Amino acid sequence: MLKKLNRLWLSGIKKAASAQRKRVGSMLKALRTKPAASTKASASKTGKRSSSISADVSKPIGEWISGHHRHGPGLTQRIYYRLFLPHAPGADMPLIVMLHGCQQNAAEFAQGTSMNVHAAKRGCAMLYPEQSLRAHPQRCWKWYDKTLQNGEGDIAALAALIEDITSIHAIDRQRIYVCGISAGAAMAHILALTHPALVAAVGLHSGPVFGGCNSAAGAYRVMQHGSRSPTAAMDELLNRFPRMQATPAILIGGDIDKIVRPINQGQLAEQFVRLNRALTLTVKPIRYKPFGRALKNEPIRRKMTIRDYTSDRKVMIRSVMIEGLGHAWSGGNDALAFNARGPDASRLMLDFLARHRMH
Repeated sequence: MLKKLNRLWLSGIKKAASAQRKRVGSMLKALRTKPAASTKASASKTGKRSSSISADVSKPIGEWISGHHRHGPGLTQRIYYRLFLPHAPGADMPLIVMLHGCQQNAAEFAQGTSMNVHAAKRGCAMLYPEQSLRAHPQRCWKWYDKTLQNGEGDIAALAALIEDITSIHAIDRQRIYVCGISAGAAMAHILALTHPALVAAVGLHSGPVFGGCNSAAGAYRVMQHGSRSPTAAMDELLNRFPRMQATPAILIGGDIDKIVRPINQGQLAEQFVRLNRALTLTVKPIRYKPFGRALKNEPIRRKMTIRDYTSDRKVMIRSVMIEGLGHAWSGGNDALAFNARGPDASRLMLDFLARHRMH
């Protein structure tokens, strides 16, 4: 039964990527950003610098630094990463940690979301940890594992990596944010939950609800049907990790996502309301924003459904449901898998995160 459910889960993910990969064919290989050669230096030393990247190669916007962070017993395990540093950064840069989904790597995630282009304009550093093929053949982060949900394993390694990066570079520790898609969104959520003094706010795209399972088979059930008791899972965690401050969150998803169905986003909103229970939150009326070009032969435009939860007029939780979007980063480069045309999720996240900092 377990193997069958695992196959169903991975099959769904593969199908979501297959349609785009077949459409672009050989063009995909040319569009991918080639990873720089890994270095033998750990995150405690400066990583290897590679050529600058930008939307227009004639106008460099920053540098890639590749490296790895050692962790685990005897420091025998590694998490590889790509770090983007903008040219002419400010004295203290915000750091945005981006966690990819299954069947992605750091370079593809950066290129698909165009986050570096946005970050360069805002003077943000971007950190892209990468799950290894040795840890999972599809590069999936194991967000469903109880050890990770307790803040150990890869979660502890990611927290240590962030600490190392902030000690090497001019990072504003009050402005460290974690974002991700799918399995990466789940990891971003867990990292924020278990390290409240580290993460100022989160951005979750197409992410599954926290705490509804402890196995790969359970993960498939959660992604399809949500959690049986999302607030109970949050209460249990809050008893183990007392909150030091509020955790703002922006949640983005598609209403036709068949991999992580929309029920998860609704339950994530419930969990963040529970997480910020020390605040007096006001649920604002739902807003609808149209997007897409309205042509004469296509007069119907799609819409974003936005629900905000505010505290003293400040938006603490924002849930954005995008009509007609599947399991893909909205507004991303649709020549790459798990990206689709639509409202710019990267801009939506960065605009939200910029309003929050650690106090």
